Amino acid sequence: MLKYLHIENIAVIESSDIEFSEGFNVLTGETGAGKSIVIDAINAVLGERTSKDLIRAGCDSASVSALFGQLDDDTVKALTEYDLSPDEDGNLLITRKLSLNGKGIIKINGKPFTASVLKAIAGGLINIHGQHDNQALLNPDTHSGYIDSLAENQKEKAEYYKEFKNVNKIRKELEALECDEDEKQRKTELLKYQIKELTEADIKIGEIAELKEKLTIAENYEKTVKALSNANNCFYGGDDTDGAVEMLKNAEKQLSTLNGEIEKSNTKLRDAISVLEDVAAETARTLEHYEFSDFNPDEINQRLDLLYRLMLKYGNSEEQMLEYLADAESQLDNITFSDKRAAELSDELENSKQRLVKLGAALTATRKKAAEKFEKSVTEILCYLNMPSVTFKVDIKSGRYTKNGCDTMEFMISANKGETVKPLHKIASGGELSRTMLAIKSVLLDKDPVGTMIFDEIDTGISGYAADKVGIQLCRVAKGRQVICVTHLAQIAARAKAHLLIEKSTQNARTFTKVYPLSGDERIHEIARIMSGSEITENLYNSAKELIDRSQKNDNL
Repeated sequence: MLKYLHIENIAVIESSDIEFSEGFNVLTGETGAGKSIVIDAINAVLGERTSKDLIRAGCDSASVSALFGQLDDDTVKALTEYDLSPDEDGNLLITRKLSLNGKGIIKINGKPFTASVLKAIAGGLINIHGQHDNQALLNPDTHSGYIDSLAENQKEKAEYYKEFKNVNKIRKELEALECDEDEKQRKTELLKYQIKELTEADIKIGEIAELKEKLTIAENYEKTVKALSNANNCFYGGDDTDGAVEMLKNAEKQLSTLNGEIEKSNTKLRDAISVLEDVAAETARTLEHYEFSDFNPDEINQRLDLLYRLMLKYGNSEEQMLEYLADAESQLDNITFSDKRAAELSDELENSKQRLVKLGAALTATRKKAAEKFEKSVTEILCYLNMPSVTFKVDIKSGRYTKNGCDTMEFMISANKGETVKPLHKIASGGELSRTMLAIKSVLLDKDPVGTMIFDEIDTGISGYAADKVGIQLCRVAKGRQVICVTHLAQIAARAKAHLLIEKSTQNARTFTKVYPLSGDERIHEIARIMSGSEITENLYNSAKELIDRSQKNDNL
């Protein structure tokens, strides 16, 4: 429950401390006093989106703090997910600071958090019901949510939704197979060409690296053989020329015919010829026995060129090209066998549809059963709320299959005896709508674990005896939980356990709003003001006192 609220520099509220009680609390005040501002402040501390316009004129920042106690198990569990826990007294303190520069601060028990985390945690603390809820009630799309919350059909909904997704999955796959025949033919020809090109290339993983290594060996072989051949030609000559060995031998012959000192030189020449012959013989032997390479540089370069061209189209490596080939073959198989696969999918789709129909019927059955109970309970409460001739029905019709089921639901109502029921949004007045919402919330109380419920102007469009009954019903709702109600009606305010007055004043050309509790004579005067709005006479005062005394008697409940 909400125990304490501190508001600072929010709109016309400069500073206010509000203490709430267990059970039924009411907020009253003249129109424009700032009742809606208190609700805006509570929304802010619950993590809702805020505007800079909330900050009081002339101030740079504003803040709201809320202290919650008696936390339920679900809320405590939600806190543990964010490494939080109630304090030693079981309380939770939420503070939100707003700033004109947009740099707001949110703290939960002193730790900073984001607005999304705050909203996730605060969802289990307070439910606020106002005019927005009444308008949502006019939208038939929201009605199934009320029935499902009562039906407890989570299992049926989950099974239905799973099959619904399966139907759509099969349908999409089937539609993909049943593409245009011209497009299928074009894709088939392209895939066949790609598969042929990649298959004929006979790509092997690691081949490019291996080819580069062979190319290096082949290029070195050519260089070595060419050098040895040239050297051999220099030594032995060719068909038309003499080599160095023969020429030196001829020189030696010429010099051998001479005597004297030249004989010594000729001896050196013969030694040189012997060395040269040894070198030439070794070169010849090396060339004769040199291992010929099996690697052809031209063939290797042609292969590399082919692989590089394929890589431009099909991937950056042998692995990627082979993956492309496998994918292309798979696509071609799918197209080739699409008729067979389409027949299989058609059977699967039909079977899935049959299961969906069965699950949809089971889901509808849970809703119809819950709707009967819902109709009876809502009707009983509406009769109590001074709508004695009301007829309330839940119209459930078969519709198209959606993720939420195969039926549509709409609340139907007849407020007067003898009239046929019609859609709620067509005939309900503001007062009837407010009472219908209160009746629905009352029926669903057990399904809502939130400890605090705020009703913002639930009394719209009602007065007199109906207002008295609404007050009694709010007291009933407040049993076992906290209810905070913003009201303009004395009949409702008189029944509250705690009465808070929102009062506006002007000082030094500035507007100030204060919120403070009423009791005793102050409360009687406020009830009298609500009843009349004019000067409070002795009779009016006594009437207000009587209304409070009568309203506080438990036998009315």
